[in-house]
Amino acid sequence: MNTDNNITKGVRDLLGEPKRAILKLSTPMIIAMLVHAFYNIADGFWVAGMGPDALASVGLFFPFFFIIIALGMGIGIGGSSAISRRIGAGNKKEADNTAEHTLILGFLISVIISICGFPFLDEIMRAFSGKNENVALMAINYSKIFFLGTPILVFSNIAGSILRGEGDAKRAMYGILIGSILNIILDPLFIYTFKLGVSGAAIASVFSMAVSSLLYIYWMFSKKDTYLDISIKNFKYNRRILSEILSVGIPSTLAQLSMSISMIILNKIVVLVGNTDGVAVFTSGWRIVMVATTPILGLATGVIAVTAAAFGAENKEKLKTAYLYSVKFGILLELFIAFLVFFFTKEISYIFTYSKEAARISADLIRFLKISTLFYFVVPPGILTSAMFRGIDRGMNSLIVTIIRTFIFQIPLAYLLGAYHGLGLTGVWWGIVLGNMIATIFTFSWGFRTVNRIL
Repeated sequence: MNTDNNITKGVRDLLGEPKRAILKLSTPMIIAMLVHAFYNIADGFWVAGMGPDALASVGLFFPFFFIIIALGMGIGIGGSSAISRRIGAGNKKEADNTAEHTLILGFLISVIISICGFPFLDEIMRAFSGKNENVALMAINYSKIFFLGTPILVFSNIAGSILRGEGDAKRAMYGILIGSILNIILDPLFIYTFKLGVSGAAIASVFSMAVSSLLYIYWMFSKKDTYLDISIKNFKYNRRILSEILSVGIPSTLAQLSMSISMIILNKIVVLVGNTDGVAVFTSGWRIVMVATTPILGLATGVIAVTAAAFGAENKEKLKTAYLYSVKFGILLELFIAFLVFFFTKEISYIFTYSKEAARISADLIRFLKISTLFYFVVPPGILTSAMFRGIDRGMNSLIVTIIRTFIFQIPLAYLLGAYHGLGLTGVWWGIVLGNMIATIFTFSWGFRTVNRIL
């Protein structure tokens, strides 16, 4: 245990009883991520007012936006996991240094990505927009703003991960809440009042994350009341720390990137069988899927921190209890959410189809929403097993199960049912669902065996 007299409530929660620790650390993040997910819906609502082409343009950039976020999340997860393990082992000095390594690494990579990706956006967006030049132009304008803001987006994700690594889930929550709520307020202002269209939605997002970033900077570098003492001036390079961050961070980033690439491929399959209207359906429907599964993503942040601290402290019974409790809790939660979505699909679809132009995709969107509820309750074992793998420094396991889910099952089944067997968009939706179901059985079996071997 850490004997430091400056120990915070967050660290006490992190090192406490596993079930309580999971709930204490996960609940703030579930709240924050739900608000952020509702921002995504609000963003879709305002964009939908400009018609299906606007929705499709945002949908075309979505996988690339996911790549940017994947970088921040991957590095942040690697750093957060390493920080929690060191806190569990009682090594505060190395925990501080791990946080410094994480911030510097994230900054360098985000600048490289921003500089290298920006010049190719025109060609990329046109390649994925088919023959719709209007969609391509909107997607280009939208994406350029996000690529310029890459360092801000990456820092915001990493800073929140560092706070979660030390058990300070509440302030990580506040950062996300403030950014999301501000974004919801600014979206209609920039899109309609300032007449900036989809570019306005991008500006609102980057500006809001910049505000969140300033808040994180104040807490960590000005107020300095966090458990970790972070000082870039006193940074000392440690190859072992960097290696440990990357051993989880690289697989986590690649796992996120593989999901982004799978979204790009799925978009192409959707365009093949349903043109750009199909992309509008997929993008809008996937926003609801993200909201529905957001509580599990919040739960996963708690699982990473608690299992990492238990692993660092060599408390293996606590590790197993935290993992299995989170899976059971997650399944029950998603069953309830699936029930709500299934019986209110018509009302939910109206969020994206209220305009005359968008009304034509209403029936297809309702069909997507109903089919997608069938895999909500199989999401928790997969996501939470991946989180546990990251917590115990087995990032490659998490990457492997993600690749199996996306490229071995999800994409082939979506193509076979949607395009090859001619079932159209409905076949694509069923392929996505069945792929996730099969992959989850494999993932949880592997996770359960791994925990038992550790014990």
